[in-house]
Amino acid sequence: MKVNLEVDCTPHEAREFLGLPDVSKANEAYVDAMSKAMQGVGSIEQLQDYAKTLAPMGQMGLKLFQQFIESGAAFGGGKKGG
Repeated sequence: MKVNLEVDCTPHEAREFLGLPDVSKANEAYVDAMSKAMQGVGSIEQLQDYAKTLAPMGQMGLKLFQQFIESGAAFGGGKKGG
């Protein structure tokens, strides 16, 4: 048996429903810091260095995020079970 449920709501409404905190102010501060850091970046290597130092948990956080994205892509990549 297969059941599909579609919910039409905004991201804010979804966070409220799931009881997740509102992190919009923290996100704004993070984006502002990244924008300031990227001013004057002349190469991809400099950009990567800035991202590594400003990202939450540094390099480890970037690797965890990359693994999360890759596993999500593999899971949603059309593999269907019976």
